[in-house]
Amino acid sequence: MKTPDLGLPAGVEVHVDDTPDQVALALADAVAEVLASRLEQAERASLVVSGGSTPLPFFKALAQKPLAWSRVDVLLADERWVPEDHPDSNTRLVKASLLQGPAAAARYLSLKQPGDTPAEGLAAASAAVADLELPLDVVILGMGNDGHTASLFPDAPELAYALSAACPDRVAPASPPSQSQQRITLTRPVLQGARFTALHLKGQDKLDTLQRALAEPDNLAAMPIRAFLTPGLNLFWSP
Repeated sequence: MKTPDLGLPAGVEVHVDDTPDQVALALADAVAEVLASRLEQAERASLVVSGGSTPLPFFKALAQKPLAWSRVDVLLADERWVPEDHPDSNTRLVKASLLQGPAAAARYLSLKQPGDTPAEGLAAASAAVADLELPLDVVILGMGNDGHTASLFPDAPELAYALSAACPDRVAPASPPSQSQQRITLTRPVLQGARFTALHLKGQDKLDTLQRALAEPDNLAAMPIRAFLTPGLNLFWSP
């Protein structure tokens, strides 16, 4: 399939295929290669994933890769503040789709911790990810049609703090009025600068959103994804 001309910054690699399944397989191959290489050099490797329906075929393909999964730390870029058995829990999704087969041996670091609100669970969530070595090894981001990524929403009161390049915390609460549930998210300094970062998208609407983001790259608050559209990014897209 012909790669669309998006006007992406130099240094952004674009991977396009005809179907979501083909893109998922290509992304799984790329991620497995990065993790395997990292595990040859370090005791542990880190993998940050995003929730939603788009990553499901990627999760299922990656789960079967013959990696030293017991040495891989898996966590979400963000999570809704709901119980794990809630239909909207991304933790439930990851455990059911990614942490299966060989990948069941991975260590899962949960952002959702006890507490009625993200503020109440913030200290425990921070402790859960405190030992992760930065930069992270692999970060897989998604993007909403409002330009959010992780739970860095344009209308979240906490956005300026979490999106600051100087944010001292690894996790932050998020309570965007546009969303029905409160959330917790990794902050920009944690998500940015990974050894391998991919933006995994599906559908023409996401390309349209991406083009809007690229048209005004410095206005991060309006479309937080702009903070990550930088050289070194890998875009994986299918119609």
